Amino acid sequence: MTDTGYKKIKQILWTIFIANVFVAAVKIAMGAAIGSAAMTADGFHSLSDGSSNIIGLIGIRLASKPKDEDHPYGHRKFETLSSMLIGGILAFIGIRTVVSAIGRLADPMIPDITIESLILLLLTLFSNIFVSIYEYRKGTQLKSAVLISDSLHTRSDIYISVGVLTALAAVKAGLPSVIDPIVSLVVAGFIFHAAYEIIRDNMGVLVDKAAMDAEKIREIAMSFSQVKDIHNIRSRGCYNETYIDMHIMTKPEMSVEESHELIHSIEDEINAHMSGNVQVIVHLEPFNDTHKTG
Repeated sequence: MTDTGYKKIKQILWTIFIANVFVAAVKIAMGAAIGSAAMTADGFHSLSDGSSNIIGLIGIRLASKPKDEDHPYGHRKFETLSSMLIGGILAFIGIRTVVSAIGRLADPMIPDITIESLILLLLTLFSNIFVSIYEYRKGTQLKSAVLISDSLHTRSDIYISVGVLTALAAVKAGLPSVIDPIVSLVVAGFIFHAAYEIIRDNMGVLVDKAAMDAEKIREIAMSFSQVKDIHNIRSRGCYNETYIDMHIMTKPEMSVEESHELIHSIEDEINAHMSGNVQVIVHLEPFNDTHKTG
């Protein structure tokens, strides 16, 4: 990823961080004004949402550092590590939601929501929906794991807000108050699923999971007439940088210059299919009619 890409990601994270702090300040101030402990607590919860933004900013700052002698492949995996931490925070929120719901199953209470807090809850809900969609789209566009992970973290607040509104509507409709913790457990399930997606995708990068289908790579390489066979295909990497290495068999009479041009053509074709930054390393082997690959 270019320096310009990292700058755009930083700008987005700073904007969302400021928005989270503003929303939190409004909730805390209104909670103090109307004497609502619940709203004040929710304000501090929103303030804690900014922690994922800070983690993302630190990760991007480290990831944007140039290659050096100790890190010849660059520092991009720091973004992956920060995304893993965001997934961990999300899992913690899910655990906390489950613990709270279990406690309320034993001692169910009717949710106490004032008109003021309901209005603020709806405003926060719409704000989080906008932020989550915007951040996810930008993350996909910039191929930023940390933006995508942070958008899923923001989505957890949407689940919580929708859960509160659903529980309130159910109780108002005459259902027993035990519906509130039951809804919370359902919400926790969605949160755990989001955390799992973040950790699964980023763990794959850390353990060098195949980044591209080997058969697709083979199909692209074999589309060149000079390529007679291909084996030992491997790939690894993340959203914004993928590394591929493979063994290609060509006619022995091909010159070094022709082989060099062939390798670059294959790399360009793979990049066209991947729409990203793909670096290809090829080990050339001579091919003859009786040769068989292992």
